[in-house]
Amino acid sequence: MSMRFDGRVAIVTGAGGGLGRCHALALAARGAKVVVNDLGADGRSSDAAAQVVAEIEAAGGEAMASGASVTDAAAVDVMVAETMARWGRVDILVNNAGILRDKSFAKMSLDDFRLVVDVHLMGAVICTKAVWEIMRAQNYGRVVMTTSSSGLYGNFGQSNYGAAKMALVGLMQTLSLEGVKNDIRVNCLAPTAATRMTEGLMTAEVLAALRPETVSPGLLYLVSEDAPTRMILNAGAGSFERAYVTLTEGVYIGDGPDAAEQIAARIDEIGDRAREIVPESGTAQGTFEIGNATAALKKS
Repeated sequence: MSMRFDGRVAIVTGAGGGLGRCHALALAARGAKVVVNDLGADGRSSDAAAQVVAEIEAAGGEAMASGASVTDAAAVDVMVAETMARWGRVDILVNNAGILRDKSFAKMSLDDFRLVVDVHLMGAVICTKAVWEIMRAQNYGRVVMTTSSSGLYGNFGQSNYGAAKMALVGLMQTLSLEGVKNDIRVNCLAPTAATRMTEGLMTAEVLAALRPETVSPGLLYLVSEDAPTRMILNAGAGSFERAYVTLTEGVYIGDGPDAAEQIAARIDEIGDRAREIVPESGTAQGTFEIGNATAALKKS
């Protein structure tokens, strides 16, 4: 069956170019009404957003532009209020806006660290908070956080970006639990794509393979009516994978005087992934550990 979004209203941040533009066009092509949010490459205008709106309208779709900064809670509230005034609902939020300030940690200023965390993490928090009660009231919502392999696995020179992107995974994990009863599904998309943030960093051949258009099908799935929740979907160059945050079975060691030495001696056993699990929530770790301790005490 064709995946459609007729009657749905989507807000896509950072949608003036690159991934966000492709996401917005893909949603509109399948019937969604789209708010194209973008502060502009110069950080002062929404001209890029207006151009994407024009593309959508030329193709017969409905869209509106917003130049709100995702770090400005008041401006985001106005954007959401204007969306509600025009279309009466918000079904989909794609937190895509982002910036880069790459340097090794030794050379990075605290201002550059804060700025990247503010845009990626707090920008997503602010936008999600602005639509959360709307989604709860209508008992429907689809939210996507844009994470990154730099957060999931690390990347030299991107401590600020990686920290913010992994924080978004933690945000997704908790919001997916809190949104269940109101059918609000929250997921993460980890794209590999050539965007204006990566210009000059890759060869022409690599850039051609990593077209943003190859990522957007994954986004469509994560915001569809039958979307999963708590999924980390990786996407790039037409390939799709899943990432997991797992917990190994571990071993019980206790707190004896040689506990640290036992950990060192048995670290391979502790890290054995043969029976690892994907916990349903953060409380699983404590439950698991208490179970191990109880079982060990019964044997003693």
